[in-house]
Amino acid sequence: MSKKVAIIMGSDSDLPVVIDAAKELKKFGVEYEIHVMSAHRTPDQAAEFSKNAVKNGFSVIIAAAGMAAHLAGVLAAHTIIPVIGIPMESSRLDGMDALLATVQMPKGIPVATVAINGAANAALLALQMLALSDEKIAAQLTEMKAQMCKKVLDKDAKLQKSIDELIV
Repeated sequence: MSKKVAIIMGSDSDLPVVIDAAKELKKFGVEYEIHVMSAHRTPDQAAEFSKNAVKNGFSVIIAAAGMAAHLAGVLAAHTIIPVIGIPMESSRLDGMDALLATVQMPKGIPVATVAINGAANAALLALQMLALSDEKIAAQLTEMKAQMCKKVLDKDAKLQKSIDELIV
């Protein structure tokens, strides 16, 4: 199976957030494509893309949408590959509307959902899915987690050395 991820955003205004997903995928050497499609304004194109995702070599779809945020669900309805939704923050309701619309999928149409504007975590979740059948990606993720752990332990060690000076 291909190791390619589709990143679909409902509007090009989502790009400043969505770019974080592309950056994470690039770090791991995973191929991706970014497209703008709307569940409401281009429903036929979104459905067609999703129906052909496997045939076109995609393993996971990441879908970013705000407000009514139906994009991830529409894409998930037309494919069997995992779909990860990124609810986008908007000026109305601070993204809570998008979060609820993305996470509340009917039985049979699952959409994994990350935090509002959580593009980096969407990519990391996609990478974890790909790692199930790719030892290289699994090793890279293991190393990344080890580095995260080391950074926290280093910060704690630094704190322990200076704690008495902080408390006067």
